[in-house]
Amino acid sequence: MTDSFEKAVEEVKVLKQRPNNGEIGLLYGLYKQATVGDVNIDRPGMFDFAGRAKWDAWHAKKGLSKEEAMDTYVILVENLKEKWGF
Repeated sequence: MTDSFEKAVEEVKVLKQRPNNGEIGLLYGLYKQATVGDVNIDRPGMFDFAGRAKWDAWHAKKGLSKEEAMDTYVILVENLKEKWGF
């Protein structure tokens, strides 16, 4: 993992305001793609709403290389820092 990615992972935890659900989904999907790679588990059942949302966010990043996911994550966190404060 790159230093800038690890720094972004820590910085997103201390934003002045919590990102909206769409932004959180993007962050989750990019983080999982960057750290694990393509989704490697079955989609959760229909009553596991949070699990399905997380799986969908991760699955949406399928095919993105780990490096691309890290770079995109860092850019997203920089944008969120400007939007929500740091």
